[in-house]
Parts: sequence; C-alpha cells; structure tokens
Amino acid sequence: MRVLIVEDEQMLADSIAEGLRAEALAVDVAYDGETALEQLGVNDYDVLVLDRDLPGVHGDDVARTVVGSELAVRVLMLTAASDVSSRVSGLSLGADDYLTKPFAFEELLARIHALGRRAHRADPPQLERSGIRLDQARCEVYRDGRYVALARKEFALLAELLKAGGTVVSAEELLEKAWDENADPFTNTVRVTMMRLRRKLGEPQVIETVQGMGYRIS
Repeated sequence: MRVLIVEDEQMLADSIAEGLRAEALAVDVAYDGETALEQLGVNDYDVLVLDRDLPGVHGDDVARTVVGSELAVRVLMLTAASDVSSRVSGLSLGADDYLTKPFAFEELLARIHALGRRAHRADPPQLERSGIRLDQARCEVYRDGRYVALARKEFALLAELLKAGGTVVSAEELLEKAWDENADPFTNTVRVTMMRLRRKLGEPQVIETVQGMGYRIS
C-alpha cells in the first residue's frame, strides 16, 4: 500500500511516516498543500492522510481537488477540531474518514488499512501459492509450514507477487508499490531485495524471472 502524509507539523509527519514504513507501507510526505497536489498528480496513492489546517493551499482545497479529479485515493482527514460540525463539514468535502488530534498511532494504522481495503478489491487475509502462505494481518510468512523471517521490504515484494496470482509483475511496479518517492528507479534495489527474498524462501526456487518483463510466482 502506498500512502501520502500531508501534515505541516514536520516532526509529526516524519514520525507518522516512520511508523508506517515500519509496517511495510510505502510512504511519501508533504508539508504543505501545494506540494501534496503536485505529488498526487504524478504518483498513485491508495490512502491520503490529510491535515485539514494546512498553510497556503488549505486541506479543504486539497480534498476538493482530489474529489473533483476522481482519483482513486481514499482520504483520511486529520484535524485538531473535535466538534461534530467540523467532522460533518470535513466528511461533506469528500473525506472518507476523519480522525481528531491527538490520536493513537495504532488507531491511525487501523484506519489506513481499512481505507486501503476500500480503495481496491479486498485481498484475503492470507495469500497462498506454491507452498507459500503469507498472513497479512500478522506479517508472517511460511514456506511448506516452515516460518520464514523476512525484512519489511522483502515481505512487501512477496505480498505483491502473491497478489498477482501467477501473472508477471515488473520491477517498476514493485518499486512503485513497495518503496516511496525517494527510491531511485535506476538502482538495483528490487533485484537485490529479490535475491535476499529468494535465499530466505529456500529451494526449490518459486520466484521466476521473466526476462525483460519482471517476476512471478508460478
């Protein structure tokens, strides 16, 4: 899942991003509405965590633009205002959910996952193929009943390959879904991570390289 955090309190934004990345999410950050709109114009996001009280381009205007452009991204609006009228007005702008500050990170994470499931066809809690079982809720992977300890990017790559159901996933698609905008598309990041993943999954190899196209689990 790819998430855009838009929050002008830089320490808070960076803290949220760090926590979400630890949960194997790809996260970008914007500290103002104008930058957020630029990022939304060039990247595909599953969830937008949007502070309402932004300087310059207000969060309400960002929400209106998202709704008007019919982007597939789901909007979770953040605000310090907790009164009912503020929540109602925020939802009326087109926000899918509303969370007041201060909030518990665990609740934010749960709401992001819920919105991510609504943004796309819901994936089953467990993905299975070729003897591999991936539990998305527990972040656990098993190969023929044997537990496999994976780093978060390895887990994210494996999840995307399993979701593809045997079809080929390009390196560019994997980079888009498992990393954030700071990833260099010209590096061998995906290839190196894939090598580590294959080694941990063990023999016989189940991840196939399709020359010039990408990877798949047959």
